[in-house]
Order: sequence, then C-alpha cells, then structure tokens
Amino acid sequence: MQFHHAGIATTDSDAMASLFSTLFETRVVHEEMLDDLYVQFLDVGDGYFELLEPTEEGTVQRYLDKNGPGIHHLAMATQNMPATLQRAQDNGVRLIDEEPRPGAWGHEVAFCHPDSTAGILVEFVSEH
Repeated sequence: MQFHHAGIATTDSDAMASLFSTLFETRVVHEEMLDDLYVQFLDVGDGYFELLEPTEEGTVQRYLDKNGPGIHHLAMATQNMPATLQRAQDNGVRLIDEEPRPGAWGHEVAFCHPDSTAGILVEFVSEH
C-alpha cells in the first residue's frame, strides 16, 4: 500500500487551491461534483491533496461545523480492496464501509471508523 491523498475540508476550495498552488508549486489535476461535495485534487508529487467543499448538508459539512477547516481524512491506495478490508477487520478495526463504494475520480473507496484508528478517519482507495 502507498499514500494516496489527504482529504482537506474547506469552505472555499477555489481559494485553498489557489493558495496551495502557489505555496507548493502545484496545480489542480482533477475536479468534480460528488454527492454533496465539490472536490478538487492537487498533485503534490507522491500523492494528492483532495479539497472537499460541501455543497449541502452532509458528513463534511458536519465536520466543518464541529472542527472548522482542516485535514478530514488520510487515504491509502490498495490493489486488493477485499484483502485490505479483511486485514483491517482481522486486526479489530471497525469499518464504516464493509463493502467498497463509489468515490471521487472513479475510484472505489472504503472508510475505517476513527474510533479504531487512533482518531484518524482512514480511507482505502482502489488502484486503477
């Protein structure tokens, strides 16, 4: 497995993309509307920053209401989602998604509950 992206909750993804593009000399390489989110990916070398801007009420908006802008989750890429999810369960990790679901950029994703991962929301992302 390898690092895929850091999901960052924000109320203004365009402003954050502009700041990060200048600060880190990067650019937006993908953007899309996904459920209740406007999502932008910035290429930061060996992974991405995924900017998450809510367009309506949902989990990211609730996160922002409670915590303000910041890192929402960390994502790891896997080539074998079923084995990865089984390994997590075998090690006592509580899964939010026991089966992968559609995610951004055409990936299948599954999340682990932060109560089982030291307070960090962990996402597994299928490799294409």
